[in-house]
Amino acid sequence: MIYPKSIATLIEQFQKFPSVGPKSAQRMAFHILKMPISEVEKFAKSVVEAKKNTFACDVCFNLSSTNPCEICQSSSRDKNVICVVAETKDLIAIEKTNEYKGVYHVLQGLISPIDGIGADDIRIRELLHRLAENDVTEVILALSPSVEGEATSLYLSKLIKPFGIKISRIAFGLPVGADLEYADEITLAKALEGRHEI
Repeated sequence: MIYPKSIATLIEQFQKFPSVGPKSAQRMAFHILKMPISEVEKFAKSVVEAKKNTFACDVCFNLSSTNPCEICQSSSRDKNVICVVAETKDLIAIEKTNEYKGVYHVLQGLISPIDGIGADDIRIRELLHRLAENDVTEVILALSPSVEGEATSLYLSKLIKPFGIKISRIAFGLPVGADLEYADEITLAKALEGRHEI
């Protein structure tokens, strides 16, 4: 079936989202078409407002509506400990634990030569500047255990070592409640690597 141009364009726009294929895009487009015009206008306005009023913090590069962001402004945060994450969504995941009380640095990506992303394309230079200018005692690397995350962690650790700052990495391994028999070899290896005395 050939869609009217306006619907085809809407479907194309939804397909630009990550992990959205043609069928999902079509479902979303038709859902929008079934909504009352007032709801569609509200939805469109919220998208535009989010885009206009959200930007990267000048200090940590977290997405925020204030500059510096709320975390960087907070007097209750330990500014001597920086947790390095790839994206704001990773920062949010850590914040939900209510366990971490330091500050962050959002790289806004990971080194990925296959995708044409090098060290100069993410916020590594800014991290090194923060380390040189501030009294940082520890850098926690909270990057995914993917090939890109491992490469970025290794690269960062080599750059940070000359500062004489403690470098740590979040542990990887088995999720709570998981059965050993269902874990893959890499997950089990990481769990053994990250073991601690009890």
